[in-house]
Amino acid sequence: MKQNLEGMVIPRHVALILDGNGRWAKKRGLPRTMGHKEGCAAVERTVEDAARLGIEYLTVYGFSTENWNRSADEVGALMQLFRFYMVRLLKVASANNVRVRMIGDRTRFDQDIIDGINRLERETAGNTGLTFVIAVNYGGRDEITRAVRKLAADCLSGSLSPETVNEQTVASYLDTAGMPDPDLLIRTSGELRLSNYLLWQMAYTEFYVTDCLWPDFSREELERAIIAYNSRDRRFGGVK
Repeated sequence: MKQNLEGMVIPRHVALILDGNGRWAKKRGLPRTMGHKEGCAAVERTVEDAARLGIEYLTVYGFSTENWNRSADEVGALMQLFRFYMVRLLKVASANNVRVRMIGDRTRFDQDIIDGINRLERETAGNTGLTFVIAVNYGGRDEITRAVRKLAADCLSGSLSPETVNEQTVASYLDTAGMPDPDLLIRTSGELRLSNYLLWQMAYTEFYVTDCLWPDFSREELERAIIAYNSRDRRFGGVK
């Protein structure tokens, strides 16, 4: 059932942890890869729903630095699904005026996947609607470590003075430079942890956890999260 969002504040930036693909498949006696495939379909729906609701940034945790530790068969299947999904995503982005951006260390992927990521970013760069951000080979600690290395190198070269470094400086070295921090984090499947996701960026983010498994995520679930977000008393430095 569609929720009534009239008069409510739509969060500018929503971050998602897409949890429960494997459990969704197991409940149905299906291989885990089917859960991931249905999860991709849920991502497509959510991108379209978020764009229509007026959300400006939607960031999803697509593949973490820890996911390489899964079985070789599952990682290989995920890479094949990613290849297929990048082609689909280009069509979805074009149809919905969506700009695609990838964060994380893409250098570990095969060259054809890197080329696909670059193409997605290049061919959607002129779109002016929702910015859809996919975190791939991403980990919050890895992101901060890479940022510190770049910042330290600039200090050593003399292009940056250590005395001038502040929070804004650090943020400018992160993968998310130029983006607002998430207002709302939605995590599916009922898990209560950050899983090394956007550790710097979520200092003041509101969390919403649902027992819904990711492949079942719908516009109604997204609207419920927005309603919950509007019920929070958000204060930053004493200002609501």
